[in-house]
Amino acid sequence: MPQSLSRVVVHIIFSTKDRMRAIKPDIEEELFAYIGGILRDQGAQPIKIGGAEDHVHILCGLPRTISISGLLEEVKKCSSKWLKTKGPGYRKFSWQGGYGIFSIGEYGVENVKKYISNQKSHHRTVGFKEEFREFLARYRVEYDERYVWG
Repeated sequence: MPQSLSRVVVHIIFSTKDRMRAIKPDIEEELFAYIGGILRDQGAQPIKIGGAEDHVHILCGLPRTISISGLLEEVKKCSSKWLKTKGPGYRKFSWQGGYGIFSIGEYGVENVKKYISNQKSHHRTVGFKEEFREFLARYRVEYDERYVWG
């Protein structure tokens, strides 16, 4: 086959460092749009970006030309630098070191889009740690609790 084609859709989750509640309502829409621009610049196809005050959810198609870790490094590095320009309250902002990434079949895209859209109401009753543990269990990801939250 002379052409390489792919459609790999993933759900990515990462939090602010120490789960600091830094993603305020007045900045979140602009932040999510900025993250979408970074994804597009890297060749990814953003589908839905959202989250809560202490973490971000990204639903996107992966590019064929960059590794997952390379993509997330760019997203986190560039968005962190951008956020630091948004005022004194963001000068020390940073993301956590790790992330979760889960494959989504094409038929699951609409469900994940709805899930990301409902983050505000979801997190009225469920905390980030509980939510993330649920994803790890659902996708059968083995992990050591000592290293997930650092």
